[in-house]
Amino acid sequence: MPTDSRLATAAPFLVLVGLLCQEAGAAVAVMVFPQVGPVGMVALRLVFSALVLLLLARRTLRGVAREHWGVVAGYGLALAAMNVLFYLAIARIPLGIAVTIEVLGPLTLSVVASRSLRGLLWAATAAAGVLLLGGTARDLDLVGVAFAAGAALLWAVYILMARAAGAAMPGLTGIALAMSVGAVVTLPAAFAVVGTALLDPAILALGLAVAVLSSAIPYGIEITALRHMRAETFGVLMALAPALAALTGLVLLGQALTVSVAAGIVLVTIAGVGAVRTAPGPARVEGPDDAAMPPSPA
Repeated sequence: MPTDSRLATAAPFLVLVGLLCQEAGAAVAVMVFPQVGPVGMVALRLVFSALVLLLLARRTLRGVAREHWGVVAGYGLALAAMNVLFYLAIARIPLGIAVTIEVLGPLTLSVVASRSLRGLLWAATAAAGVLLLGGTARDLDLVGVAFAAGAALLWAVYILMARAAGAAMPGLTGIALAMSVGAVVTLPAAFAVVGTALLDPAILALGLAVAVLSSAIPYGIEITALRHMRAETFGVLMALAPALAALTGLVLLGQALTVSVAAGIVLVTIAGVGAVRTAPGPARVEGPDDAAMPPSPA
């Protein structure tokens, strides 16, 4: 079988592996929160991710025009704030619920862009899922829910900034510079909160592991997979993130779900898949490299 055919066959499985790596990275981050907290973990992830991406994008960095630095700054600030809010959320509420709330950001953007009755159908489906999640609100940390909702809003902003960066800069240049901005912004805050504990070799190793699991592997898989599969297929697979996050939370963190919460996650996942499949034109919602669907900050 030709190499391209093998890659085309394997691409969907690779995307699922990338998603599982993202959620595993989030689970590892949760385990390290007692030592460095959410802000410290975000800083470590962004620093190591920026170093890897700058290395990969080094050939195109010199071509960034001065007028594009405003886009880079906005992109990086949205990325940093989104990650901080998401990590603050998963410090308080289960991973599956946090990802389900967060994915409402890009889903809402997709529904608004569709301007169709089908879009309203998927919005209603997602709303029903949120109502099921809300039925357990008394058992949830509402501050954590608010953090997840903030991350959802910033994910939508992140998508728009990624679109602008993708149009202005080639390849991984935009996301590499945005990661760098995010690292520069969060690192001083992390030192102020955590202090020199951030430099503990064991903590640094775990921070590197989170960066590799949550950024390096998923981005690498995405770049490869999108060359061998339709953007719509990729978007559908990415819409499975809430379900995979819930599974990861159960297996790695022991976060069991009630029937109501599980049903809510399923409905939001169905809404995400439906929104991608019925999107007008090419199913494209830009991510780190003008990809078909944005990467979760998990």
